Amino acid sequence: MKLFGLTGGVGMGKSTAAGFFLQLGFQMIDTDDLARELVEPGQPALAEIQNVFGPAFLTVSGTLNRAGLARLVFSEPEARKKLEAILHPRIRERWQAQAGVWRHQNCPLAMVVIPLLFETGAEADLDKIICAACSPAVQHDRLRGRGWTTEEIQGRLASQLPADQKIARSHFVVWTEGSLASHRRQVEEIAKKLK
Repeated sequence: MKLFGLTGGVGMGKSTAAGFFLQLGFQMIDTDDLARELVEPGQPALAEIQNVFGPAFLTVSGTLNRAGLARLVFSEPEARKKLEAILHPRIRERWQAQAGVWRHQNCPLAMVVIPLLFETGAEADLDKIICAACSPAVQHDRLRGRGWTTEEIQGRLASQLPADQKIARSHFVVWTEGSLASHRRQVEEIAKKLK
């Protein structure tokens, strides 16, 4: 089995690229989905987050106060490191377990979407890395379209490697500024090379 990584900065088109690879027959797991599963009520990671950050980061119904925690960790690097220490090892364990299942099933092509791929040292476990990318101006426009403030955007970007470094360390790049048809064509071309 070949295992590939798909990365890119926030708002750069990873999810769209992932959808196209999925349509082309790649098995797919997204670490953002794993992170959400890990903080559901009853999960050990949620209890650990409550112990480290306090009960203010849980809602009255016992779910994670995502907005409050995001504000904290993207404005205070030490808080972000604490959260990453709770989540990143668990996320890696889960996607590696899924890769093991795919290997056992003899799946030919599989992909893991990892926004912080290089930041977490995941490249050693992957055959090739694809980066979804766009210009900083387009990225900012997309994030403002999500309702993010300039401070929120700067906080998120500060937590990730700059896009040019991700591009330089990747084997393939999908430039996501054009039409969806252009985006898909690039993915199709990369998929041919990966197969």
